[in-house]
Amino acid sequence: MKQKTKVRQPVAGKTEQKLIQEASHCPFITLKRRQLCDLDLLLNGAFAPLKRFMGRDDYESTLRTMRLRDKTLFPIPIVLDITKEFAELIERNGNKFSLRDAEGFIVAMMEAKEIWKPDLKREAQLVYGTQDESHPGVSYLLRQTHPFYVAGKLKKVVGVRYTDYPNERKTPAELKAELKKRKWRKTVFFQTRNPLHKAHNEIIMRAMRQQSANAVIHPAVGMTKPQDIDYHTRIRCYRHSIHHFPKGKVMLSLLPLAMRMGGPRECLWHGLIRKNYGCTHFIIGRDHAGPGKNKKGRPFYDPFAAQKLFAEHQDEIGVKPVNFEHVIYSRSRKKYISSGEAQKNEKTAELSGTSLLAILDKGEGIPDWFTYPEIAAELSKVYPPRKERGFTVFFTGLSGSGKSTLAHGLINRLLEYGKHNITLLDGDLVRAQLSSELGFSREHRSINVRRIGYVASEITKNRGIAICAPIAPYHEDREANRQLISSCGGYIEIYVSTPLKVCEQRDSKGYYLRA
Repeated sequence: MKQKTKVRQPVAGKTEQKLIQEASHCPFITLKRRQLCDLDLLLNGAFAPLKRFMGRDDYESTLRTMRLRDKTLFPIPIVLDITKEFAELIERNGNKFSLRDAEGFIVAMMEAKEIWKPDLKREAQLVYGTQDESHPGVSYLLRQTHPFYVAGKLKKVVGVRYTDYPNERKTPAELKAELKKRKWRKTVFFQTRNPLHKAHNEIIMRAMRQQSANAVIHPAVGMTKPQDIDYHTRIRCYRHSIHHFPKGKVMLSLLPLAMRMGGPRECLWHGLIRKNYGCTHFIIGRDHAGPGKNKKGRPFYDPFAAQKLFAEHQDEIGVKPVNFEHVIYSRSRKKYISSGEAQKNEKTAELSGTSLLAILDKGEGIPDWFTYPEIAAELSKVYPPRKERGFTVFFTGLSGSGKSTLAHGLINRLLEYGKHNITLLDGDLVRAQLSSELGFSREHRSINVRRIGYVASEITKNRGIAICAPIAPYHEDREANRQLISSCGGYIEIYVSTPLKVCEQRDSKGYYLRA
């Protein structure tokens, strides 16, 4: 039987029409992806008791104590960042403004009551325990966050719109109603940002048996760690995984959460969010929501710190943790066992994420003990051998450094190889064709470079080769492009380090003479 698809289209009632009319005359901001995820979960009750972006008192209290100013447990700051220019604009225009998505739809309105400039490095240290920018949460905070925060009364207009997976995108109220309809008194929730393989299914099955409960696979499909597998691929894999559980015992529901990779603090946050969705038991593994290793090759967080912190607060959260040991495959028993069950000299096997990617890079088959054939097929389809994937080569350097010359030489060599379609995104060509309205202010330079990154990401995603050669003077723009493009293919950045005097001598465009 085919599943009926319910498409949610926002229909503006009289109240919404009035708000839209009011909002159309107000300043507006276009929300970044993380801001949009946060706003959605504020509006649908997933962040309860929080109903709006934090004011300064709640923010400061959360940083210091993991609690709102009224002492309610809430470990992650949920704030709306804006530019200095926008802060001045809304102060001049009555403090009301609208919040829009990338397509221009008015999601909500806010009446600003507080605007302040936070110390972002202090926030990084208190929330993440580090200022190391190899931590993705810290990198986002220090590189992509605007310098001012704003808070005030929030009004929903049409809400956040989704056109994909409407049947699996359940709000807290909808999921609670579904659990009640199914008469699931106990529910074990499983948080993930990766596909489910056989080891994950074993963990979920053990938790279900241990608690005599049903299970909800509740993956984060907002922002996750850069270079994670895209959520469309993951959802196809989740749908395959469901068929390997007892029928009617496990369901899939998607969570539009922008993860921070905040380790123990984030683990508490996940528990609070899942409580709002009807969770009674929450599976917590080693290094829950951990970002991996720092610049020195050491883990950012102790692997069991999240389990320990959650246990201290489980009664207050109202969710019981289900901790699990690391599971490995026993070749002799031909099944998964916990690491503590392994006998001396027993032959075991496991596959890390890095090892899995290496297998896919080489075009080798994924071992059948590791995952199910349908999931292996999905991953192989999305991640063909490296030689068949798209990639971007991003040259950067001063005008006259030789970027374009090197780019053309590389293109000719790749054309001789003849395996991919190749596109040149030279700085001057892009300026003429895509960015002719832009000047050379810092803001306009950033817009231009990020446009190049977006086009390159689309080329890379479709298994072509993009050769880029802009000046790209700002690290944050190059880093934003790296993250965007790396999520869909290869990325190589090359700095053409030609001395300034040589660039001046080559001044065929007259830039240095004019300067």
